[in-house]
Amino acid sequence: MRLAIIGQSAFGKAVLERLIDEGGHEVMGVFAAPDGSRGPEPLAESAREIGVPVWQFSRMRDAECVASFKSLNVDLCVMAYVTDIVPLDIINAPSLGTIQYHPSLLPKHRGPSSINWAIINGDSRTGLTIFWPDAGLDTGPILLQREVDIGPNDSVGSLYFNHLFPMGVDALVESVRLVQTGDAPRIPQDESSATYESWCGRAESQIDWDRPASELHNLIRGCDPQPGAWTTWRGERLRVYGSRMHDEEMPGDATPGTVLAADETGMAVRCGDGVVSVGRVREGRGGKVRARESGVVVGDVLGV
Repeated sequence: MRLAIIGQSAFGKAVLERLIDEGGHEVMGVFAAPDGSRGPEPLAESAREIGVPVWQFSRMRDAECVASFKSLNVDLCVMAYVTDIVPLDIINAPSLGTIQYHPSLLPKHRGPSSINWAIINGDSRTGLTIFWPDAGLDTGPILLQREVDIGPNDSVGSLYFNHLFPMGVDALVESVRLVQTGDAPRIPQDESSATYESWCGRAESQIDWDRPASELHNLIRGCDPQPGAWTTWRGERLRVYGSRMHDEEMPGDATPGTVLAADETGMAVRCGDGVVSVGRVREGRGGKVRARESGVVVGDVLGV
């Protein structure tokens, strides 16, 4: 088949390279995000090295972008980690349609921060969906799904890089095969089970130490590494990472937010009900350091 890929970052790069390695298809073009301040965009860079034409529009809705895409006359479009709004003029242009990767079990956790919210909400399982996008937001028919357990200490980073990333690449490649053979299903999503959450950002990632330890454990790991759950300390924002439930007996009369202990495993902080331990912190605009190597000491009260 003649393919086009829309995507970005390491995931988009991995999908492109797997499809090239698989053979049997011709990638006519790649539409990647613009280069950033840290260097070339990974998918775009890989495509250039392979010799695949690359376009890097800031908005997929631009008329020039739509015209460039249509000029390729592809059979199938593969959307691999897309955060921009892709217009229906592009989605419907390929003769066999467009398929897209989403890191949740649709229709649950539609939206841009689906991995974050699965952990923050305390889900025990999540997964990925390859679906046929339509005019809605993550609402199109399902082609394929894969499930994975969320471990008690999984973070967004561990869940994505250890499971949803490699599984997603495999699932997209498998889905391309199913489209090629005419065996790709279109299963309508169950709207009665649908949920939607918007971006997990600064407001959503602020820690309220009066909340139960189990909820804060989910919040911290559900924001790790991005956007980073945060509190305040000596007038500065302090982001915390590497959360664990603290099982040892600790004083129960301390003010929520009080640092009760610090050792090589992290620092224990009193919550409204229980204690969490955080392994690393980031002070202000600095880099991440081990909690015990930061300026925070036992007796400090966070969040005031």
